[in-house]
Amino acid sequence: MPLAIPLSRGGGPLFRQLYLRLREAILSEAFRSGEKLPSTRDLAEQLGISRTVVLLAYDQLLAEGFAEGRSGSGTYVSSGVGVNRSTPAERPASLRLSHFGSSAATVGINFAQRRARSLPYNFVYGRSDLEVFPFEMWRRILLRCARKAPVSELDYGPAAGNVPLREAICTHLRRSRAVVCDPSQVIVVNGSQQALDLIARVLIEPGDGVVTENPGYQGTKEVLRAARAQLLPVKVDHNGLNPDDLPRKARVAFVTPSHQFPTGAVLPLGRRLALLKWAARSRAVLVEDDYDGEFRYGGQPLESMQGLDREGRVIYVGTFSRTIFSALRIGYLVAPKRLIAAFTGGKWLSDRHTANLEQQALAEFISSGMYERYLRRVRRRNSARRDALLESIHKYLGDRVDVTGEGAGAHVVLWPTQNVSEENVIAGAATRGVRIYGIAPYFQKKPLRTGFLLGYPRMKEGEIREGIRRLAQVL
Repeated sequence: MPLAIPLSRGGGPLFRQLYLRLREAILSEAFRSGEKLPSTRDLAEQLGISRTVVLLAYDQLLAEGFAEGRSGSGTYVSSGVGVNRSTPAERPASLRLSHFGSSAATVGINFAQRRARSLPYNFVYGRSDLEVFPFEMWRRILLRCARKAPVSELDYGPAAGNVPLREAICTHLRRSRAVVCDPSQVIVVNGSQQALDLIARVLIEPGDGVVTENPGYQGTKEVLRAARAQLLPVKVDHNGLNPDDLPRKARVAFVTPSHQFPTGAVLPLGRRLALLKWAARSRAVLVEDDYDGEFRYGGQPLESMQGLDREGRVIYVGTFSRTIFSALRIGYLVAPKRLIAAFTGGKWLSDRHTANLEQQALAEFISSGMYERYLRRVRRRNSARRDALLESIHKYLGDRVDVTGEGAGAHVVLWPTQNVSEENVIAGAATRGVRIYGIAPYFQKKPLRTGFLLGYPRMKEGEIREGIRRLAQVL
């Protein structure tokens, strides 16, 4: 019996394609239970392929129990195999989700990197400057690490992370961010999002009150929603979260003090100290998300809030996805010593450990001084582009907007002084080739104000000026 089995030279190994086609035919009862399959010689001749290919496909069917061999007779479909797909089920099976599954299914993250029609002037935020990163050097380090890695290092690694990388991160954070820690407190994770998820799993029970910034990072809000925490949003002003507005009691507070996301406000020293006092009174934990702490322009950078902590109440979170490139899913959290065992165990339960080869390469990249040199170049380029952005805003928009976030990080927020529609401005800018991003999705419930996020690391200074000139025609 001739068989219609389409095979493609570009569709993967031929034996695998043949196996999948025969398996599907058995499951759909094109070949019924107990029916004899064509001989390997006949099938090879029909399809114009090597008999060896057919033998490999049959061996796989035999190994998985879809077929059985009968000595001197041939190969037959195993008895009891086959699901009649010609008659569709009356209704799909009802499958119950956990609370986490239900929350995950409705996640409403507003990522700036969502694929959209390409526009020439894209003020995308949350992205690194790929033009300046030394990719050739990075490839050499990766290759060197792969070549010299002993076989023992190809086994499972430490859950908390590669020891040289933890030491390199610790040294860098002490010097650049005044973080007080030792390498044992550094837990390497798959980006800061996993750090937030681990914190929720380790510290938060359903119903626990958790302080969040309003507006604030959606990744934090969604993690807490899935953990069934009681969200206690606190309004952010031009100086960040105001400790006077904090609730009397809460289990955890999530803050972005060095460059509040998304407004860009920098939390002053007085508020940092007040926040630490509140945590002590409330017996709460503070999570300091320092996603953009490496970038500051003008004046001395404020030290991390973790460096001011004397009681071990601050968990410090950082990531290399923002400074190096997004696909490098390596971040870290610095845990108080009492929580090291819990976070290490939580990381092991989650995914054992972060990919070791990339950890080794990153450890060398940092300890050799290349990371510091790279950051200096990025800061210089960001500073020049920031200046071009602020000059253009002043020239073309003037008093039509207020600006926040210009002192640090890699994006600013434009706050129109007149009442405008966020959606209409975004759409109008797009018709002029300009992509900007609204702030509304980052508010809890109803937006308190209309604003637009403008990132600048991936735009040239001329593009920034032209983009703002065109945006001024809409505002």
